[in-house]
Amino acid sequence: MKSIKKIFLIIAGSVSLVLGVLGIVMPLLPTTPFLLLSAACYVRSSDKLYQWLITNKYFGSYILNYRQGKGIPLKAKVISVTILWISMLYTIAFVIPLVMVKILLFLIGSYFTWFILKQKTLRKNMQVR
Repeated sequence: MKSIKKIFLIIAGSVSLVLGVLGIVMPLLPTTPFLLLSAACYVRSSDKLYQWLITNKYFGSYILNYRQGKGIPLKAKVISVTILWISMLYTIAFVIPLVMVKILLFLIGSYFTWFILKQKTLRKNMQVR
């Protein structure tokens, strides 16, 4: 039974990792929660995958800093909120014809903006390298 659980956690962590990476370019997919879920799955199933994830040069430090309560870099917050609103406003203005869906998208964008901005901002001297 342990091997089935381990395989399930590896699969769930890998799917979550793919969604997190997609979230980098697709604003409505939240990158950080998916990466944190990947780390949680890997730490319980594969030390090798967990070590690879937290030592990854692109997002390993983000995971470690967030898990240690240090926060998210200001640059990441600015980029995230900017990309979120560029894509949201474009979609609201040019893609979606229904007013209720436009309002819903605006509310979703507002929620994610609030969520990103309420996270602690990582200062340069606190970063994990």
